[in-house]
Amino acid sequence: MKKGSKIALFAALTAFTTFSCSSDDNSGSGTGGGGVDTGKTKYIITATTGAVGIADYLLTTDDVSTGTISTIGNGIEQDGTYRYYITAQNNFFSLLYGQGNPGAVTTYNLNSEGKLVKKSDFQAETVHVFAAVNKDILTIKVPRSGAASIAQMYKIDAEKSLITGEAQQDTKKLAGNGERAFFTWATQVGDKVYMPYMSIKGDGVDNFGTVNPDSTWVAVYNYPELKLEKVIKDNRTSYLGGYFTNGLFQDENGDAYGFSGAVATSNSVVTSTKSSAIVKIKKGTTEFDKSYFFNVQEKSGGYKISATSYISKGKFLLLMYGNAGKNNGVPKLAIADVYNQTFTWVTNAPAALTSVTSRYNITTEDGSSAVVGINTPDGNWIYTINGSTAAATKGIKVEGGQITAIAKLKY
Repeated sequence: MKKGSKIALFAALTAFTTFSCSSDDNSGSGTGGGGVDTGKTKYIITATTGAVGIADYLLTTDDVSTGTISTIGNGIEQDGTYRYYITAQNNFFSLLYGQGNPGAVTTYNLNSEGKLVKKSDFQAETVHVFAAVNKDILTIKVPRSGAASIAQMYKIDAEKSLITGEAQQDTKKLAGNGERAFFTWATQVGDKVYMPYMSIKGDGVDNFGTVNPDSTWVAVYNYPELKLEKVIKDNRTSYLGGYFTNGLFQDENGDAYGFSGAVATSNSVVTSTKSSAIVKIKKGTTEFDKSYFFNVQEKSGGYKISATSYISKGKFLLLMYGNAGKNNGVPKLAIADVYNQTFTWVTNAPAALTSVTSRYNITTEDGSSAVVGINTPDGNWIYTINGSTAAATKGIKVEGGQITAIAKLKY
């Protein structure tokens, strides 16, 4: 879970009157369970100054469509070098990457005045997957090499900020092909948890390489027991998602759509022969829909999917690798409509992107647009990107640091 080149590439896919921002601190106490909800929205923008040993600052605002906000003299400074975020049950969780050791998990919510306050701190294992499931946060620590092959799964009560259960999965046994399974993410689909995974060598030399580049796997677990029920398989594209990258989303109809970049490698060379594509699992089934195959690489003119965010009503924001047919290059943004299988490049976005947030995005209140953070050599802004028109609109400017996430809570 290091902030390597891939994390840096994605670090920013994260949107209204001019405002002034007063300093936030972590004094005070939150409410029991989640923060209060009076229907008002507060946006949380995280930004890193890039200083050695310094993690993000948490900045808050009522409006992300215009104005300027800065890390200088504002925000709550996070301790530790790398932080990762998730919202659940109207709480905001900041997870410290402990470099293999347990790390602090800090929970925040909003008080009745809309002030971000610390609710609790607790220790948890450093993990590679975290997702909201029911009223929990499911986290997974996945071994990538060495003798250890057991993935540890933890259930955290998102209201009480307590670990309430755990389960294990032997990743070598799950892969069953001489390699090991490495979960890319976890997604609640109906009352189950679907976990796409990569097949990786894990040999200490080419850990994330594979000799199985052209297959797709999704492990299906019941919940809350986390017992493996089956593995959904296909061979029309490659694995879904990627290292620390969600590649499976459930829509409002209960169908699940999987996104593959087809960028499996061996010794750092892309060996996938299949197209970057979107596949589908119909509601109530545990099989890929063989009648559905959205060839994104073909419709984009040869480009591959890097990361994905769901907007609504079948519209997805795609972060595409900038070099056609490869897994590198200055990222490009596009909208995919999975219902009509249409692909449209985003307009009005900056041409030179340093990074674009991918894991940590939100949608507008009406569900029409993605709200993302875009970092450029000329500055860093929150943008809204309309799912129907594919047009980007510049919003609030973030000064004093690169945008790493955007979230929202109710108060």
